[in-house]
Amino acid sequence: MTQPNAMTETSSAAELAELRAIVRDFLAAKSGEQRVRAAIETERGYDEDLWQQMAEQLSLPGLALPEQYGGDGFTFTELQVVLEELGRTLTPSPLFASVVLAAGTILATGDDVAAKAYLPGIASGKTTATLAVAEAAGLWSFDEVTTTARPAGNGSDDWLLAGTKQFVLHGATADLLVVAAHTEQGPGFFAVQPGCQSGTALSRTALRTLDLTRPMATLEFSDTPASLIGAPGTADRALDAVLDRAMTALAAEQAGAARACLEASAAYARERHQFGRPIGSFQAVKHKCADMLVKVELAQAAATEAARAAAGDTGAAPLPQAAAVAHAVCSESLMFVAAENIQVHGGIGFTWEHPAHLYFRRAKASQLMFGGPGFYFEHLLRRSGL
Repeated sequence: MTQPNAMTETSSAAELAELRAIVRDFLAAKSGEQRVRAAIETERGYDEDLWQQMAEQLSLPGLALPEQYGGDGFTFTELQVVLEELGRTLTPSPLFASVVLAAGTILATGDDVAAKAYLPGIASGKTTATLAVAEAAGLWSFDEVTTTARPAGNGSDDWLLAGTKQFVLHGATADLLVVAAHTEQGPGFFAVQPGCQSGTALSRTALRTLDLTRPMATLEFSDTPASLIGAPGTADRALDAVLDRAMTALAAEQAGAARACLEASAAYARERHQFGRPIGSFQAVKHKCADMLVKVELAQAAATEAARAAAGDTGAAPLPQAAAVAHAVCSESLMFVAAENIQVHGGIGFTWEHPAHLYFRRAKASQLMFGGPGFYFEHLLRRSGL
């Protein structure tokens, strides 16, 4: 069977189906419910061996990164397939933080030197990375950023960061931190390598999160040495581009998770019997499953349109609008389907032993990831020029 990194640059429907089958079979064998539960109890919050296999056997971290930086050069269309399957199984991994957020930010700045320095490690899976933007308000906007950066002086190209970041995905364990901060010239992005820090310059504290499959941390910078990525004063435009792709990626995960909830509900409705008949034969349960199907198909359509736009499809809607719409639609759809999945399962759906609650936690956390409904509707209006 053809491996993902051997596919043509513009994949056909058959090739995308093959990619999906490869990833789904891999995750079915390596990331079942029990392994997911075991992974979230580890120090890093994900299975390091599984991550290594995802990188070495399937080349997933480098799938949609440019070839000149160590990637395979495919598009967001292929990445969408991978993200949907990861969302379907709730597999904990640093792929979203490393590839979509951190690598996406470096590419958005147009800094070739930084791309050559950091992206090959990310593409190979040897470097895990993340993006730190949000602070106390939880919003991904430079208007809410108070972290500052100043030149270190003494003839050095280093900068010194001061401030606190909140809700940083994989922030406690990432090998590379891309940090949003203000300079005298305007907003900028900076690279921090925690392994090179000493003393109290950088403090990383893991947070107790609602979504157990998505670890977060608080980062405190105290004159922390950092390297500038791109040009100061241009990071606000780069952040918009990153958010467009991040919302698109998150929508793909949400669509995959929503379909998993629908499949679980339909299977349970066929298997669970009451009064001598499957509960799926009762009108109330039929209506719930039908409503769930509508939401799943709506989410899939919105996520696919945004992915087409991110992949550069000229027939798709403009990415800024498509991404914000996808995030809004998929957030609402997954919240609805995850809640209905619990209802269809009845009492067992409320228990820790059943995975339904993990999907509900993912739904709520994903809905709030970039600041919640108010933020992404505002983002849609702003990116539409209104």
